[in-house]
Amino acid sequence: MMKPTKAQTIDRIQRAVDAIPALMSMPRFSQEFTKWHRNTRIAIAHTFGEDSQHIRTFDSIEYRPGIVINGIPNQPFQEAYLGGLGYANAILESMIEEIEEYCQDDVQPQTVNGQASVDKPIASNGVFVVHGRDEAAKHTLARYLGDLGLEPVILQERPSQGRTIIEKFEEYAETVGFAVVLGTPDDLGGLAEEPDNRQHRMRQNVVFELGYFTRALGRNKVCVLLKDVGIERPSDYDGVIYIPMDDGDGWKLALGRELRAAGFTIDLNRL
Repeated sequence: MMKPTKAQTIDRIQRAVDAIPALMSMPRFSQEFTKWHRNTRIAIAHTFGEDSQHIRTFDSIEYRPGIVINGIPNQPFQEAYLGGLGYANAILESMIEEIEEYCQDDVQPQTVNGQASVDKPIASNGVFVVHGRDEAAKHTLARYLGDLGLEPVILQERPSQGRTIIEKFEEYAETVGFAVVLGTPDDLGGLAEEPDNRQHRMRQNVVFELGYFTRALGRNKVCVLLKDVGIERPSDYDGVIYIPMDDGDGWKLALGRELRAAGFTIDLNRL
């Protein structure tokens, strides 16, 4: 998946601004408003990050009166709705100005291992943690990424906001610049005709997300940590280097090198 250019990012938010005049002339909280609000929030999250001040500011915009009393006239509701849209318009225009002023110019993509890649530095410090049932391994990895100044993105810890799991996954997956896959021996499987020859393997969701990020980010921005070197590996992924997640700290140095090679600013002396 190609990262949007500076011009594409500006255009994405500008479209949200351009839609506001039409929303002001529609009934309050129409389907068009609901769609606009959701799409705009997604655009801001993809641009600045789900945990950014920009998202918090957008979420804080009120479109209803602060105090609602039975029998209150319709006018305060309409004024609050229009006022909220007016404030949203100002906030979004400020975001566009921020991007124009402070974001780097467009960077031409280059090819690494046959995959499109954006030159250093990468835009997001988010690292998606793909995991199975091994909670200890998940927390160890998340703590390590945090110590490096990176933001571990763990899907189950993020708000769902009424979305399906795949919708939630797709949205957060687009906010990261790297994915670390924890290959832990959570399941057993094998050929149906050989029921006694089963082998430990990763969970189904882990294999699915490994394939997703390999295509979305490129192989150079995906790393697999194996908790058990004897675990069954996806056959289509053979030939790619796996990093054993041993009890020592060797895996930390190896992962740190992969992160730095992918474009993150990593001080290996901190490892």
